[in-house]
Amino acid sequence: MEKRKDGFLIEKGAHEKDFIFGTRAVMEALHAQKDIDKILVNKELNNDLIKELLALAKQERVPVVRVPEAKLNRITRKNHQGVVAHMSAIQYASMDNVIEECFSKGIDPMILVLDRITDVRNFGAIARTAECAGVHAILIPEKGAAQINSDAVKTSAGALNFLPVCRAKNLFFAVKELKRMGLNIVSCTEKTERDMYQADFTVPTALIMGSEEDGISDELMQLSDEFVRIPMGGNIESLNVSVACGVMIYEAIRQRKTSK
Repeated sequence: MEKRKDGFLIEKGAHEKDFIFGTRAVMEALHAQKDIDKILVNKELNNDLIKELLALAKQERVPVVRVPEAKLNRITRKNHQGVVAHMSAIQYASMDNVIEECFSKGIDPMILVLDRITDVRNFGAIARTAECAGVHAILIPEKGAAQINSDAVKTSAGALNFLPVCRAKNLFFAVKELKRMGLNIVSCTEKTERDMYQADFTVPTALIMGSEEDGISDELMQLSDEFVRIPMGGNIESLNVSVACGVMIYEAIRQRKTSK
């Protein structure tokens, strides 16, 4: 939490340029097809205007989360009318277009799939490494992912202005589609004895990285073609997820460069 000049507590990272509030203001943004990350709606409200907002959000495929009023008050103390929309700091890309463009140029796509990475600064750091390394896109779920706001862009050192980010309503079906398109699905997990050096990253690849708390979901593990781990030699058993992403990505890049 951060304390504002007026004395109220506000969620860290919730700067006014990152959100809009008010039922009609959010509906206007939806009609204008603005890039909205998600909409928070007071769970106690269910009037006709709210129903209209929910229907419009569903039509525009914008995630809606029903929350207590206290959650909204932590974002803004202005008259939010029970509705706050978090604006995305980027334009989302189409995964189909990214893959098709890679194949049309004779490039083997390298896609980074982030399963429930919720920390904004971790996400920004991952995006920075991915862009520097030449990863073709990041794929995230609509729900359960870090909000791509000004903090994320800042932490990425501007990388999110260049790196395509694709958002899937259902990550399982999105990864299943990547598999259908010919990508090798590689999951990074400690639940294997196979080191990352044994994976073949020279082929079209989707690399899945999971949350620090829960790892990769079981359903995504079931879709995976390969399971690999980062070899560890110290007393601590795990790396920060942004560091782990960097290690995995650069092993993939090393393989691709040495195979040429």
